[in-house]
Amino acid sequence: MEDKLSIRVNVADRYYPLKIDRNDEEKIRKAARLINDKVIQYKQKYNDKDLQDFLAMAALQFVIKMLESENRFDVSPIIDELNELDEQFGDYLEKREIRSFK
Repeated sequence: MEDKLSIRVNVADRYYPLKIDRNDEEKIRKAARLINDKVIQYKQKYNDKDLQDFLAMAALQFVIKMLESENRFDVSPIIDELNELDEQFGDYLEKREIRSFK
């Protein structure tokens, strides 16, 4: 049995019906709330723009934050360094073994 939930989410004064996993409800509602809060901030700051502009600016800001977070947690350079150290250590041990047999 699927544990799906039907909800309506308000984003920028429009309601969107969604069928979601129950476990995702809080996350989805929080995301909508964050978007709406950001749109309200832009509305208060820029009077001469329309709602589409506010949504675009909010989306841009959230994606920039997401990309910055991804870069902060990118461990591939560390893994590369560890692999290099492992190779160097392996070479060192191999040389020590060869010397000890002589």
